[in-house]
Amino acid sequence: MPDAPTYPARASERDRFVLRRRGPRPAPDPWRHQGVILEDEPSPRGGIDRVATVFLTGRECPWRCAMCDLWQYTTTTDTPAGAIPAQIGRARCEVGRAAMSAIKLYNAGSFFDPRAVPERDYPAIAAALAGLSRVVVESHPALVGPRVDRLQRELGRAGSRAPALEVAMGLETAHPEALERLNKRFTVAQFTAAARALRDRAITLRVFLLISPPFVPAAEQETWLLRSLDAAFACGASVVSLIPTRGGNGTIEALAAEGSFAAPTLDGIQRAFAAALRHGAGRGLVLLDLWDLDRFAANGRCAPHIRAALDAMNQAQAVPA
Repeated sequence: MPDAPTYPARASERDRFVLRRRGPRPAPDPWRHQGVILEDEPSPRGGIDRVATVFLTGRECPWRCAMCDLWQYTTTTDTPAGAIPAQIGRARCEVGRAAMSAIKLYNAGSFFDPRAVPERDYPAIAAALAGLSRVVVESHPALVGPRVDRLQRELGRAGSRAPALEVAMGLETAHPEALERLNKRFTVAQFTAAARALRDRAITLRVFLLISPPFVPAAEQETWLLRSLDAAFACGASVVSLIPTRGGNGTIEALAAEGSFAAPTLDGIQRAFAAALRHGAGRGLVLLDLWDLDRFAANGRCAPHIRAALDAMNQAQAVPA
């Protein structure tokens, strides 16, 4: 079958388009995490948390989002029972239990996908998290349901040592056409309904937004970033995390070739972050994801003072004069 020259207009064809442009898949060990990052982050409840982000290994996400390259850190088979608690336990030992107050468990998909995180592991997962103030997991809006309740109950069994649950969902952009073409398979209205379901459970919401998402015209990028920020806070988000759109999955490169995507520059990322901080002031936290920031620098290496300045903006939630 010849290679499709342009990104498909039909949703039914997009999965094939995305899959055909992938590179070789590594074979990660499902009993070992992909890495841990330790950083300071403002807390939605005030103050600063020492947060460990654990990149878990598990089954691949069932959705084929156009901008996502996280499949390469996943397995093609179901995550074995016991593997996720083992990875969490290993990460906490590596970092040191006293070195963190909160944890993010990012599994390159949805934590409430039972083939990625077996539901039978919830009690062991909760036990491995006891003593932390907060745990953040990620989910597709379609999976906000009974498994959220089950995890929340298991966490609550730790009593005074139970961490608060926070769920992160990727809205990416409120631009309706761009969101549909990203192949996320939900609308802003459906995202809002999932956010409402979390709010009804008294669960904190974190929203991921893209800087320079595909399909949004260059002249409208800042406008739609701020509109997306409005949509996230209207959904009740306590934290909005800005993620610069990166290449490397084959699909993004194809979109760039046809003029549907332009990679953000480091200067553009700084401007977008500053605009978002000013626009979101007083409504919640706006954080810039600093992971892999070097790829956006002109020489492939982000100057230490720039990274430090962006981190300072994250901590202070303000744009320096």
